[in-house]
Amino acid sequence: MIGFTLGRYFFMRYVTITAWFFVGVFALVFLVDFTQFQNVVAGLSTYSFLGALTVSAMRVPMVMQQTVPFIGLFSAMATLISLNRRYELVIARSAGISAWQILAPVALGAFVFGLFTIIFLNPLAAYGFDRSQGIETSLRSGDTKRSTAFEEPWLRQNFGGVDTIIGARAVLSGGTELHGATFFRFDADGDFSDRLDAERAFLRDGYWELQGIESFTENQRIVSSDTVHIPTGLTPALVQERVTRPETVPFFELPGRISVARAFGLSADAFAMQFHSLVALPLLLVAMTLIAATVSMRFARMGQSEVMILGGILAGFLLYVVSVLVKAFGSAGIVPPVIAAWVPVVVAMFFGVTFLLHREDG
Repeated sequence: MIGFTLGRYFFMRYVTITAWFFVGVFALVFLVDFTQFQNVVAGLSTYSFLGALTVSAMRVPMVMQQTVPFIGLFSAMATLISLNRRYELVIARSAGISAWQILAPVALGAFVFGLFTIIFLNPLAAYGFDRSQGIETSLRSGDTKRSTAFEEPWLRQNFGGVDTIIGARAVLSGGTELHGATFFRFDADGDFSDRLDAERAFLRDGYWELQGIESFTENQRIVSSDTVHIPTGLTPALVQERVTRPETVPFFELPGRISVARAFGLSADAFAMQFHSLVALPLLLVAMTLIAATVSMRFARMGQSEVMILGGILAGFLLYVVSVLVKAFGSAGIVPPVIAAWVPVVVAMFFGVTFLLHREDG
């Protein structure tokens, strides 16, 4: 049985390597995002270096969530390879400690890393992304070419016999504040009535409040600074369900969003898929650790085989691709979200355990 001191040493080695990988990837993503974003907004009159820096810093945690499985895979491989090169695994094996006991602290570290992602990184990413949207909107104010109809979220409402289609370049405050909003209104016969472009639109109690209006009707363009009220039956909760991306919702709010969506008769598959994916993340990282162990546990006098290491990376990448693909099916309702989230994890763990059993126990 592995002792507490040795187990803690292996655990802390994994934690240290993971932290360095995390910081390195964070810095790389930040530099790439900041460079790209600065190139886009540098020519705007509202551009400020500090604003661009803040937007990139707040957007990075959202990107980091997508890299967590790869960080877990590379950290586990680097930990086991470094222990092998320093003969620490050889000494532990010669003392009668099995591969499973050696892997236990590393797998525990991967599980803790998954919990860290769920409890801390995910809420931080959701909050940072929402704040960055507001700052980015301020920087891009007046930039009318930044989005297209295919990128904008669209809503449709029917109130008082008037059919209205609503689009916006930016959705803030959980769907109650729209920037660069467009309202297409149709009469009871379905004929086009007019179009209202608003710098900002706020969802109040029973109406939309439009500010900075530019209207188009009967081939006439009218610019007005007056505030316009458009009656609506939409509620903030319903708008949030229609326009909010599941990735931007903190983990602890997802069960409530799922309940609200079902109460409105909307599909909650996307929110349920995000919830179950996050729940399965710690075990997904454990599966990544088992995959790393299949190519990193065997001692080689001249170092690990490049082919074996490449095979481990490809296996981890394949698992990630399958997870993303199945997640898309789950979000679309083609596959139940629970199955879509857990089947790739279970299959990967069975693969890793089977391979290690064959190698270690014959």
